[in-house]
Amino acid sequence: MKNILIDITPFPPLLQKLQETPKVNVYLKNSLVEIPKDIHFFFGDAIPEEVAKNQNLELIQIGSVGFNQLYGLNLPQRGIRACNARGVFDPAIAEWNIAMMINLLRDLPEMFRHQQQGIWDRDARFQRELRGLTVGIWGYGGIGRATARLAKSFGLKVNVLVRNEIKPRQDIYQVPETGDPEGILPDHVFTSDEEKEFLSQLDFLIVAVPQTPQTTGMIGEEQLRALPKTAFVLNPARGPIIQEEALLRALRENWIAGAALDTHYYYPMPPEHPLWHFDNVIMTPHISGSNSSTNYRERIWDIFVQNVQRFLKGESLLNELSAAQLDATV
Repeated sequence: MKNILIDITPFPPLLQKLQETPKVNVYLKNSLVEIPKDIHFFFGDAIPEEVAKNQNLELIQIGSVGFNQLYGLNLPQRGIRACNARGVFDPAIAEWNIAMMINLLRDLPEMFRHQQQGIWDRDARFQRELRGLTVGIWGYGGIGRATARLAKSFGLKVNVLVRNEIKPRQDIYQVPETGDPEGILPDHVFTSDEEKEFLSQLDFLIVAVPQTPQTTGMIGEEQLRALPKTAFVLNPARGPIIQEEALLRALRENWIAGAALDTHYYYPMPPEHPLWHFDNVIMTPHISGSNSSTNYRERIWDIFVQNVQRFLKGESLLNELSAAQLDATV
């Protein structure tokens, strides 16, 4: 029998399905039931010390895409497999991207300020449309693919920047009828040696890479200056991927037209931080992935239940992290 410890909000239909799975015992961390010392599978975000050090641990499923909390646990060396939440947040973040592009392009924040002051202004800057413009997606994982699908339906040209090439996705969780599993939607694919050419053609830049030691700070003055002055930057990925001071200079000195930021440099962002006070910046408090929604709970539980069943059958797992990823240092 495999003992499963769960430290994440239950989704009752799938909790029941898990409990009915043969050869497993299911324990909820905050329940009154005594939890055994031997834990084989853990499902949660913060890894308790007693779980991390458990000699019988075989599988960790986290509820986030980022996996910094797994660094330093020596999971590959101990034969412990780990999976993240790739695919769970993609549809919601893609919708945020589309919403922010429309809001920035039509300057809805300014129109709302006008509304509050009773100002009637039908200026042409409020009447632009997305169709025919170019969105550049830096990274083409789940967020990028879900965004590309929606962007194409709005008539946007989709350019993508990746390290090497786009490949079909396998064993990655995907919400049905979303994304681009075959990798066929982009109009043009640029590789890392074509970075400046990629940036120079954009109306929107969407940051869609995970934060790793290699991607932290990868967008700085050189990259922001390479964008047209009319371009907008969207960051639903992680704040520190864009260098903070470079972004502030880009906004103050008009290297770019504006930005929409859902991920930040501090949590929470202090009210005195200058990013709050630019008229051409939209700040949202890290809600683009909608992880408080019922959809989130159903999807993350779906991944875990599938992975338990796959593990027991000796099949490949969804969203399994590689040894190279888990061995990264911060």
